[in-house]
Amino acid sequence: MAVDLRHGGNRDALAEQLGCRPEQLLDASASLVPWTPWLRLNTRQILRDYPDRRQQRLRQVIADVHDLDPEQVLAGNGAAELFTWAARDAASAGLNVLLAPGFADYSRALSTWQATTRHRVMPLRWASAFPQVFPDPGSGDVLWLCNPHNPTGQLWSRSSLELLLDRFALVICDEAFLPLVPQGEQHSLISLVADHPNLVVIRSLTKLFGIAGLRLGYAIAAPKRLQQWTDWRDPWPVNGPAASVGVQLMGNGARYERWSNRVQRWTAREGLWMQQQLAECPGLEPMPSAANFLLIRSERSLLPVKESLEQQHRILLRDCRSFQGLDDHWLRISLMQRQDNRRILNALHQTIRA
Repeated sequence: MAVDLRHGGNRDALAEQLGCRPEQLLDASASLVPWTPWLRLNTRQILRDYPDRRQQRLRQVIADVHDLDPEQVLAGNGAAELFTWAARDAASAGLNVLLAPGFADYSRALSTWQATTRHRVMPLRWASAFPQVFPDPGSGDVLWLCNPHNPTGQLWSRSSLELLLDRFALVICDEAFLPLVPQGEQHSLISLVADHPNLVVIRSLTKLFGIAGLRLGYAIAAPKRLQQWTDWRDPWPVNGPAASVGVQLMGNGARYERWSNRVQRWTAREGLWMQQQLAECPGLEPMPSAANFLLIRSERSLLPVKESLEQQHRILLRDCRSFQGLDDHWLRISLMQRQDNRRILNALHQTIRA
């Protein structure tokens, strides 16, 4: 079976394909922080009991972090599950406008409900200063945003996004990477939800805490909309261990802030350093990014480079062909710890010179 290119983080499948163990692979295809917090769980009790279908404690701690009412919060089995219910709303609202390139899971969710879509093609060159003004998306009924944008890493200003709330019947903003961006919270739309029932903000704990295996995200929206999603979904979409971890990670505001600050310092430091180093690789052009990943382009196909890194160096980079508007001339590299970033750079130099 071929490896699914729509998402990074396919380490097990690629290890089987490459004939090695998963732990032998350095995975720079999934954009996660390189550390996971230490956690304490009462595993026996968590596994024995049914999860709280109301998600009361988890919703409360998330609401406290963002100064919200818990009724404005809904946890999900990763952001992907929440995109599915957002898409059900969006399909009935009319024409959906998506950015191209953009994360393929929005289209996946919309196709589930036979939604009508239009792609707003973005320029493939952009300024290096952030935040930037969001480009005119044209006409439509529903607008899907990602801030910072995946895969380009562009950070949009809150002021330019706020203007769009009066133009669309529904705006869905994916802020999965925003907590990792220095000063990123200044451009969040979360505080606008109370006054804009047509706004949905979706976040993921995957990227910020490196817990992709647990599948945990949350939506912030008008309580009436979230109650409708609850009526549509399975009874227990968030399992007990995931809910317990979420409470630990979000339940102490000071700890959450310290962790976020640490991550943001790492994003700023490694992002700038990695971009400077990649610019010295012959034939590669790293694009400006505010996020914890860098999009690189070349005048020639980068598939041989990607395959060589996998086969010769056991390094995984993100194939960009699943992003509409990008082809085999593009790769995405996730930031790692310095020693791993050096390993990626050394492998790239060896591969390009070969």
